[in-house]
Parts: sequence; structure tokens; C-alpha cells
Amino acid sequence: MHRLDKNKIPQHVAIIMDGNGRWAKSQGLKRIFGHRHALNSVRSTVEAASKIGIKYLTLYTFSTENWNRPKDEIDGLMDMLATAIDKELPDLHKNNVSLKTIGDITKMNNKIQDKLNKAIIFTSENKGLTLTLALNYGSREEIVDCVKRCLREVTDKNMNLDDINETLISAKMHTSNMPDPELIIRTSGEKRLSNFLLWQAAYSELYFTEILWPDFRKQHLYDAIYDYQNRERRFGKTSEQIKKYE
Repeated sequence: MHRLDKNKIPQHVAIIMDGNGRWAKSQGLKRIFGHRHALNSVRSTVEAASKIGIKYLTLYTFSTENWNRPKDEIDGLMDMLATAIDKELPDLHKNNVSLKTIGDITKMNNKIQDKLNKAIIFTSENKGLTLTLALNYGSREEIVDCVKRCLREVTDKNMNLDDINETLISAKMHTSNMPDPELIIRTSGEKRLSNFLLWQAAYSELYFTEILWPDFRKQHLYDAIYDYQNRERRFGKTSEQIKKYE
């Protein structure tokens, strides 16, 4: 952590938590044990993010495509999520963490919805880190939903077609209450976004690590941020233009 420039900490870090199944297989265990062990990684990462001043941490927890997994694995994940909310909520609140979600949680069971909604309300006044769980989330579905809502407003004459621009679309995304992620991390060696924050990732720095998510700890988050801090973010400009205004 001592290597990090405290003035260049990204506001928003998003993580594609990948490799739970492979970790379990390497241990000779069923996949669900990888998911359970991964809770330690979530806890360590949230604590580290809070400590260094990250304002928003978004975790790709359950995608729209994950419904295609075996039923026993999905059921195990839902039970584990319900238990984790109960277990972790007191510490989240004590550490001033605000919990939020993106995605359509109405397709999840009533117990999960109830626990999530209560946790969101319980932590809503906290002003530290905003922890966002992407649950039943898919970026293409999010974009399609945004397009439909814009079309309805134009059809109902509540909005003109020319009113649609990048700012308006961003405001209608699930992530409208947070800045776009400056850094997206993916574990397990895979190098793709997998339908995660496609609109918001336009200028995100991407960081890929071979570490499987259940082995990911705070030092790995610091490594990713250190790498991020040593990149030049040009946003379409030249290096000379960037240096001129530094």
C-alpha cells in the first residue's frame, strides 16, 4: 500500500470475480465451496477499498447468464447470498459502507429481495464506501432497457428525439448514481468483460490477473491500483496535451 499515490486513487473500481469453480476443482472440492471461500476475498477487498479511500466498489456477483448454471449451484449461491447479507451487514454498517445493487433483483427469490432491500435501507445514510452488488445484471439487457424507456418517453411526448445524448443515456443506466469505473479488474486470467458495464467501461482501464478470485486479497487490489496509477489516461488526447495541463 505504501507504493500508492494517495492523490490518484480511482473513485470507482469494478471487479469481475472469476475463478471460484476452478479454485474448488483444484482443491478437489465441489464448486459451491469455491463460492463460499470467495466471501473472504470480498471481505478483504471491501476493507482494503475503504481504507485507501475508494468511493465506489462494484462487484459482478451474479449475471443474467448465470441462470444457465446447474440448479443445485444456483440454489447454493442464493442460500449463501442470504446468509452473507445477514452475517456481513453489521460490519458494513459499522464501517460506514452503503450497500446498493444494480440489475433486476425482482427475478430473485422473495427472501433475497427482502434481505437486500432491508440492507440497502439500513445502510443508506452511510457516507463511506458505496458497495454495489451486480445481481441478475447484464449490460446488454441494461442498454436495451434504457433504449425502451427513451422510446416510451419520446412516444409519450415527454422527451424529444434530439434530447437523447450520452449524458441522458448515462443518467438512465443502473449506475446513474455513481461515476463510470476508472478501473475494472478481472481475476483468473480471463481477458474479457463478459457483458459487464459495457457502456460505462468506455474509458475504463482494464487489469487482468491470473489470481483466482478466492485467493484475491488486499495486496492484489493494491497491485491493480499501482498498475493503474502508472498508466497514462489520455481520453483521445496526445501525451503532449496531457502533460501540458498537468
